[in-house]
Amino acid sequence: MATNSTFQLFSSSSGVSGFFDSSTETPLPPPPPPVEVLSSEVSLNVKCSVEPVNLEDGLTLLKGRVSTKEVFGLPNSDLVPGVYEGGLKLWEGSLDLIKALQAEVQNGHLSFSGKRVLELGCGHGLPGIFAFLEGASAVHFQDFNAEVLQSLTIPNVNANLSEKLSPSKSKDASSDIVGELRFFAGDWSQVHQCLPHANKKEKDLSCSSGHSPHSGYDIVLMAETIYSISAQHNLYSLIKKCLSHPGGVVYMAAKKHYFGVGGGTRQFLSMVEKDGVMAASLVAEVADGSSNVREVWKLSI
Repeated sequence: MATNSTFQLFSSSSGVSGFFDSSTETPLPPPPPPVEVLSSEVSLNVKCSVEPVNLEDGLTLLKGRVSTKEVFGLPNSDLVPGVYEGGLKLWEGSLDLIKALQAEVQNGHLSFSGKRVLELGCGHGLPGIFAFLEGASAVHFQDFNAEVLQSLTIPNVNANLSEKLSPSKSKDASSDIVGELRFFAGDWSQVHQCLPHANKKEKDLSCSSGHSPHSGYDIVLMAETIYSISAQHNLYSLIKKCLSHPGGVVYMAAKKHYFGVGGGTRQFLSMVEKDGVMAASLVAEVADGSSNVREVWKLSI
């Protein structure tokens, strides 16, 4: 575990390997148009079972399980670029992110109380659920696929909030919660068009003039979103359209390298530093010997 170490520039001669030449990636089909998915639009034709996930300090959340074949007509696969982006799988980075957020809250470095939160590439939505349970006034969940939101995210949010907040343990906790929960589907290049607190144009975050201090999301959460080099520019551009200024922060969980697909924290942070608008600090590192090194980073203006 590492805490608040400053990101250093990665020069072209640093010897970092494992990056993938994005020019060799296969062209993707046009993305579906961005839409808001209402909580009432939950899929009734897909079975979603839930099971507990035990985290630190006695925190237990529920994770849903659905069949990729049942939802998309695809074999159980991590992802099909441009068609299905892996939202039905619970990636380990999501759990790393929650644990890091827990530590940040306990150490007094972070408070969700009254904050507007956006989770990008949400899938199960566990980090966003954690933020809501910690007092966020609004949590908006985004995923590439509307089908993921309808068959997994919304049922999983309802299951967790019913368990934590509703004494009746009803299937739909929407009548018992205080705060706003909304769901949005779309590609990172377009989804800002329907996100309520996103600017239509990329903000100039290098100066504070000309922007309402209340605009944007206070906290942006994302886990395992930077595996594709070709998508990183759109993701970073979306973050700058969405983040409140001043004071907005991003918490990002990801692998140091995504071997075979090219992305990773070093690739993404190098792009961020070259842009010169945001600073990055390492919040946590997970090197358990069973997988690639995983990290949680904090980005701020």
